Amino acid sequence: MSDRSYYSREIHGSYEIFELGDFDLESGYRLRGAKLAYRTIGTLSPAKDNAILFPTWYSGTSGIIEQAYVGCGRALNPEKYFIIIANQIGNGLSTSPSNSVPPARGPGFPVVTIADDVVAQHKLVTEQFGLSKLELVLGGSMGAQQTYEWAVRYPDIVRRAA
Repeated sequence: MSDRSYYSREIHGSYEIFELGDFDLESGYRLRGAKLAYRTIGTLSPAKDNAILFPTWYSGTSGIIEQAYVGCGRALNPEKYFIIIANQIGNGLSTSPSNSVPPARGPGFPVVTIADDVVAQHKLVTEQFGLSKLELVLGGSMGAQQTYEWAVRYPDIVRRAA
């Protein structure tokens, strides 16, 4: 997604792009052609009851989270769970100051709130995967703030938060 080599798949691993389209932020700003980068690991069960969402922290990416937290024998075991790692808006893989078009490029990039991130992630999990429940939402640092927002904003979707 980015034209900057640091934010390449070679450095941060594979990821997919969910097209948010023109995305209205809490501030009233409309982010044109917004994209949310994400990675999935594991298989979604036919009952869709094994999904975990792990939002990234500030400057964190799905590749970093996968390396540190996901794997057989770890708490986030892809043999048991369908793990969705959502890259925060502004982190370089999703729509960011470095890859947006003017007027949202560079210093013109709008303020994005935790609520904005969560609304974008909600679109991802409901529209892309058809999920009505998440077994767990977890995160660290700004990812933890997003987790809390998920639990407050969508209590009927989040079974557990950590």
